[in-house]
Amino acid sequence: MQITVIGSGYVGLVAGACLANVGHEVICADVDAAKVDRLRRGEVPFFEPGLSELVVRNQEAGRLSFTTDVEQAIRGGAVIFIAVGTPQGDDGSAELRYVETVARSIGDVLSGGENVLIDGYKVVLTKSTVPVGTTDRVSALISERAQLPFVACSNPEFLKEGDAVNDFRKPDRIIVGTPATEGGELARSVLRELYEPFTRTRDRMQFMAVRSSELTKYAANAILATKISFMNDLSNLAERVGADIEDIRQGIGSDPRIGYQFLFPGTGYGGSCFPKDVKALTHTGRQYGSPLRILEAVDEVNRDQKKVLLRKVKAHFGEDLKGKKIAIWGLSFKPRTDDMREAPSLELIDGLIAAGATVAAHDPQAMENATALIQGEVEMLNDHYDCLDGADALCICTEWSLFRRPDFGEVATRMECPVIFDGRNLYDPARLEKRGFIYYAIGRGVSLPV
Repeated sequence: MQITVIGSGYVGLVAGACLANVGHEVICADVDAAKVDRLRRGEVPFFEPGLSELVVRNQEAGRLSFTTDVEQAIRGGAVIFIAVGTPQGDDGSAELRYVETVARSIGDVLSGGENVLIDGYKVVLTKSTVPVGTTDRVSALISERAQLPFVACSNPEFLKEGDAVNDFRKPDRIIVGTPATEGGELARSVLRELYEPFTRTRDRMQFMAVRSSELTKYAANAILATKISFMNDLSNLAERVGADIEDIRQGIGSDPRIGYQFLFPGTGYGGSCFPKDVKALTHTGRQYGSPLRILEAVDEVNRDQKKVLLRKVKAHFGEDLKGKKIAIWGLSFKPRTDDMREAPSLELIDGLIAAGATVAAHDPQAMENATALIQGEVEMLNDHYDCLDGADALCICTEWSLFRRPDFGEVATRMECPVIFDGRNLYDPARLEKRGFIYYAIGRGVSLPV
């Protein structure tokens, strides 16, 4: 099948590479010429395990190509994925100018001339995360110019950063929203064929109305964000009453109605999806006169939780941190990615520097991206132990596997003071205490006056 993906960012590139890898002919179009040049050289502009190999392999096989000629790419694809960015607006809403620009371009191309169609139609899919009603808007914008038949559908992505290739290849579900028209019936048939290589063990396709599919995407991320904020809120209570949130997590997670996923307390969620999508969905609720009060609280809890490690550091050392060196392990918002968007480490670092501390940090992938975002001066070191030399404390922000079983003897030897503020609950408090460490975790029964 001839496929065009417009937008070669995180979602578009993963989709394009994975679809090419099962035999489809895929063109990825992007207006960023520098990005396209890098991709043609096999250089993926962000870290995602397994993706670079897919891009190189399928380019060499001739199934995957990159171009800045968006119009020609639209003409050459029977199925068009819209996978451009939807950045957050000032009011929390999703900004749709890039999606609308692509829709107008598709309409222009469909006004005439040679086009690759499938059963007489161009199938257009909104892959970007978009507010309810956006696909209808896309359809209307295309219709203003198009002369050739098309059908606009919604096909939201459900990819986890750090495991996106596996998520695309082995999806939990494939959500497709189609209109109740002849074109919609055709699209359902086309998309079953398109995704067939990923659904061989069982039927993972779920067809529904377009607006239902759009809301499903936001609802999924909102529920996961809610679980995280609930556990973070509960962890703060656990500290004050002398309970251990890790025992509580296992106790409630064993209930199959709740499950273990997304119950780990920490320093708040970040990344490109949860913060933006929670805000966008709450904006939609207000827009339609149906406020989502729980989600408003979820966002408030998350913003506050990003300050938790800084509060603990100041409660231990005092408000003035001049002369203190703080080591930080982990900068990205989660492991297996270099994504620094909304990363809790950024707020911690800004607060430490503002209080007079010096900061040394290590992250396996995100140091370059972090350097571009941090306002003050931070020493970035290629070895995580080197951060500890003369440090008064260690703060752990990201649960990279590298940090899970360190040599605590070397940690203690290198540090000026054996104090650890663990934002990911990686270690056992009793073991750390036996080794002579002062250990503060999240919600583990050790309360500081914060």
